[in-house]
Amino acid sequence: MNGCLIIHGFTGGPYEVDPIAQYLEHHTEWKIAVPTLPGHGETLDLRGKKADEWIEHAEKELQILLKECTEVYVIGFSMGGLIASCLTVKYPVSKLVLLSAAAYYVNPKQLLADIKDMIQDVLRGELTNNELYVRYKKKIKDTPISATYQFRKVVLMAKPLLKEIEVPVFIAQGKKDGIVPPKSADFLYEEITYKEKERYFSDEAKHLICHSDDSEELFEKVKIFLAK
Repeated sequence: MNGCLIIHGFTGGPYEVDPIAQYLEHHTEWKIAVPTLPGHGETLDLRGKKADEWIEHAEKELQILLKECTEVYVIGFSMGGLIASCLTVKYPVSKLVLLSAAAYYVNPKQLLADIKDMIQDVLRGELTNNELYVRYKKKIKDTPISATYQFRKVVLMAKPLLKEIEVPVFIAQGKKDGIVPPKSADFLYEEITYKEKERYFSDEAKHLICHSDDSEELFEKVKIFLAK
């Protein structure tokens, strides 16, 4: 039996990656693990949580899969992609998938476009229907500065390790992502020197790439990449 660890992003939870987890559960017989990192989930409690705690929690889940499965794949979304990269260097992971991995963050051009859309929704009295507003208003309020520092610590820990990745890698990025710019995918593709690597850009996806209108195409590509 094969296994797949899927790691969500900063201030998020399994809901960010549930669509791809469910897709793989329906189309494979793999064991799928989607842990909730400390302080994350539907209700955030990030005060006092450390980068090391997030990595160690994902690490324990990976160790369980490695004991039970013949091959293990790791998928990481946003910050989870960086954690996945760290684990891939340390453990015998067979393949790595990076979704909107946050090697760089904040895409000014797309973020400005999203803010313009939000202003238009305010003028129309439809702000509560704006996806960006609904998803991030509470996150901003519930995310202490100390947690943001720990997120940056994960980025700094992961970047030097990218050149040490020696397994096939699939990198996916949304062109309309206002949080992680497309140059992050290009950076990852160049920094990871292992020859077996693929890069995919979604024309429709914003940051939550697993929830985009064209996500089925992405999921199929990921499944084929992991299964071949």
